[in-house]
Amino acid sequence: MRHLRALILVTPAWIAALALLLASATPFHPAAAESNPAIAKDARLAGDSERTRFIADLSRKVEVRTFALGNPYRVIVDAADVSFQMPAGVGKEQRGLITAYRYGLFAPGKSRIVIDVSGPFLIDKAFVLEPRDNQPARLVIDLVPTDEKTFLAKLEESKPQDANETAPPLPTHAPDPNAKPVVVLDPGHGGIDPGAKSPSGVAEKEVVLAFSKILKTKLEATGRYEVHMTREDDTFLPLRERVAFAQKRGARLFLSIHADYFPDKPEIARGATVYLLSEDASDEEAKALAAKENFSDVIAGVALPNDSDEVLANILIDLTQRETQNRSAVFGRSIVGELAGKGNLHTKKLRGAGFRVLKAPDVPSVLLELGFLSHPEDEKRLVSDPWRERMAGSVVKAIDNYFAKKLAGNPF
Repeated sequence: MRHLRALILVTPAWIAALALLLASATPFHPAAAESNPAIAKDARLAGDSERTRFIADLSRKVEVRTFALGNPYRVIVDAADVSFQMPAGVGKEQRGLITAYRYGLFAPGKSRIVIDVSGPFLIDKAFVLEPRDNQPARLVIDLVPTDEKTFLAKLEESKPQDANETAPPLPTHAPDPNAKPVVVLDPGHGGIDPGAKSPSGVAEKEVVLAFSKILKTKLEATGRYEVHMTREDDTFLPLRERVAFAQKRGARLFLSIHADYFPDKPEIARGATVYLLSEDASDEEAKALAAKENFSDVIAGVALPNDSDEVLANILIDLTQRETQNRSAVFGRSIVGELAGKGNLHTKKLRGAGFRVLKAPDVPSVLLELGFLSHPEDEKRLVSDPWRERMAGSVVKAIDNYFAKKLAGNPF
């Protein structure tokens, strides 16, 4: 890889082309949603390791699309519009080939069920029964075991058209130096991916969205910034699409917002932490967090990038992100400086790991963990509007400080 890096001629056109390729996202073509969504009332498993059946009760028959994904093994079930009103705890059951399942909104007007499977399998049957004889409509999926070779052959044969295709390059434009700086806020997780959950059931996706809305309002109130959010409701967005979103809008800053969970030491793990992109994790905690956050696409049933994509990502990090990484560090230190005196920090150290959502090679990017949902006091803060207002005010000051240094001509 070192020899390859040495031979590549880095030009602005080359950087732009690679950046667009890295940011390419899976296209989304939702079916027309019903005005009255079907309700999924319950789900269960039946059978054994030779044939495992997934059954979901629905208020009416719906059109579904099913397909398989590998690495890890999953069954994906998409429907135009389903409201999930399942009993608490549904999805944790294990039986036969199925180890767990989850459900939720995947995109506007598109609902998804993701079924985790223990090994190579085939979808033997997938259908929806009409309601009859006082019985609800039923989604039925039968899975049978197979070998890896057969699984991969079937996977290639039945690959959905939009699951792994590369989207057309997103148009990007150099930012107008006289325009307001564009700041992109990225509330983590969403939809089918709830993120971390506190012992009392507070979901990370809800906490970070509420905070991001307050921060957006405060930033816009200054009159100094153009502010966008990668999601403004309970919708899932793949990691690559979050990166592409920022690049398409010519972002000058990208702030991904999360809430951590550390059950091993709930009594001491509390406060905010700032993370940067790094090929080598700064510590085991940062490494574990990056692995968890990078798993979001798996949770939601998104096809993972292949090895060539990861090689490309590494080239981009090495060759085109040095200036961007310097700017990210300046922004990260600005956040730490604002939070340090207010008792809101877990550590003053900037941590680093391979967060995929921070891999835009041309946009300074920082991931902010607001606090720990595993700590009772942090949980109270994270759901408190007065605390959110104060915390958002500190982040606004950090952003102001960052751009003040830029305007002063600091070489970063």
